[in-house]
Amino acid sequence: MRCIIANFAFDLTAREVTDAMSGISPEPITGPSVQIGRRTYPVKQVGAVITRQDRRDFTAGEVTRAMTRLGFTCHPAPVPTVLNPVETASELLGKPTDG
Repeated sequence: MRCIIANFAFDLTAREVTDAMSGISPEPITGPSVQIGRRTYPVKQVGAVITRQDRRDFTAGEVTRAMTRLGFTCHPAPVPTVLNPVETASELLGKPTDG
C-alpha cells in the first residue's frame, strides 16, 4: 500500500513492517503508539525504522494514518494523571507503614 510519510511515498505491506520491527525492543511509550504483534511501539520509533529518516522529519499522525491503513491497531497518547496538591504531597512522602 502506498503511504506518504514526510512527503515521500513508501510502498509498504503489513508483513514488511512486522519484519522490520522484529527483534527491535520497544522504547518507552510517551505519545501515540502502535501494536505490532504482541509488542506496542511508539509510532515515531516505527516511523524511523521503516522510513530510515530522522524522527523530526515526519509527524506521529503521518505514521499513525499509515499503520492504521495497513491494519495495525494504533493507540492515542496516554493521558497524564493530574494530581491535586494533597495527592502530590502524599505521592512524594510515600505510604505510611504499620508499626
